[in-house]
Amino acid sequence: MSELNRTETVQAQYATSANLNTRISIHDQYSTNPLGFGNWIASQYQIEKGMNVLELGCGTGAIWRGRDDLIANCASLVLSDVSPGMLETARKALKGYVTISYKIVDIQSIPFADNAFDIVIANMMLYHVPDLKKGLAEVRRVLKSGGTFYCATHGENGIVPYLCALLRPWGAKYTPNHTFTLQNGAAILREVFSEVQRLIYKDSLAVTRIDDIVDYIFSLPDMPELHSIPRETIHSVLSGNMENGVLNIPKEYGMFVAR
Repeated sequence: MSELNRTETVQAQYATSANLNTRISIHDQYSTNPLGFGNWIASQYQIEKGMNVLELGCGTGAIWRGRDDLIANCASLVLSDVSPGMLETARKALKGYVTISYKIVDIQSIPFADNAFDIVIANMMLYHVPDLKKGLAEVRRVLKSGGTFYCATHGENGIVPYLCALLRPWGAKYTPNHTFTLQNGAAILREVFSEVQRLIYKDSLAVTRIDDIVDYIFSLPDMPELHSIPRETIHSVLSGNMENGVLNIPKEYGMFVAR
């Protein structure tokens, strides 16, 4: 897929918050780790009083809801995304915070001066970036000396590989996106940052309502092989793999902290 087509596909998939909310809902309802991935991510942020913070690919802004302590420490918090629809959802959810601003930003061309931010955040989005090397160079450019880059991502052995393996007899083919994963992310970041730490979030899904995971499948971007399988077939296959009324699905998530 060309860089232009890849960008257009991502923008179409994230034009509104509907598909993203479907995927978030699965984790909210069925994760076996009670902490929650978003809570865990936010707990890693070391935002001190007076810091300037930029989030790239903020989505619905959900991770900032109820984080008054973190927001209060920010002299400025810029929430950015390539999708105007996502930004509008975030703006409505976080109205009333005077230190938060919203901006359309492409990580490959960040419209801020050198050394502008103490912290840059890019969660669950680096694997979508057409020119990741350029994007990370831009992150490094806008970070102050000694600044911190937080970037959560998935591993290569999680939900989608599991679902595709179950549905392979019906034509499902898993074409993995290994642009930036828990397995290769450290090596990629070390080309730009001198210190890189990998943190793992232990979790899985215990799904009791198969319709919800079917909705999840059809919300996934760039999965034509899965989407071509009839919904009833997917429902039947997944139901047949339940044990004691539960479909257990592995998850592989974590984050990198780079300085």
